[in-house]
Amino acid sequence: MSSTFPKWYDFFMSPLERKKFKRVRKDLLKSATGKVLELGSGTGVNFPLYRNVDHVIAIEPSKHMIQQSLAKRNLAVVPIEMVNASAERLPFEDHTFDTIVATLVFCTIPNVEEAINELKRVCKPQGKILLFEHIKMENKVLSSLQGGLTPLWRKICDGCCLDRETLKAFTSQGLRIEKVEKFYKDLFIVAELRNRKE
Repeated sequence: MSSTFPKWYDFFMSPLERKKFKRVRKDLLKSATGKVLELGSGTGVNFPLYRNVDHVIAIEPSKHMIQQSLAKRNLAVVPIEMVNASAERLPFEDHTFDTIVATLVFCTIPNVEEAINELKRVCKPQGKILLFEHIKMENKVLSSLQGGLTPLWRKICDGCCLDRETLKAFTSQGLRIEKVEKFYKDLFIVAELRNRKE
């Protein structure tokens, strides 16, 4: 990831965060409990929103993003530990976390299947997975537009893919949907899933 993108990320996202996303994040994170792993914590937007959890370990592959997130970590009311790592290679023991959080990150993870397998490995049996992601839309015209824009969008936004079927990727790996909400014409989803016992 470039050093420029993290500096501008919050600036460009702030209108959406103020109008809708902050409420979405707060509502989602109310379900987080116990020891939490946040995947791809970015600029730390979620850090001040955690409440009833014991501890958050936030992984982020970009050192530039980690640096950008330090100010938000200082606003947190729960302990936040940051680790420079990728979602495909999580440096944790099996069944470590009660809750896994991923918000607007699976669009940029290079190998989604590997990341989901790692997530399942480190999540406790029956642990929670909380997602807030943008996905491929159901409308054929809009989904085709997403596909057409993705090559350019990936270059501009450091690998972000507009047309990933993220929720399907999770359910195909055996994760059970507990609840799901769609908004902005199903461009975005909020979901709570459960890590089924093997």
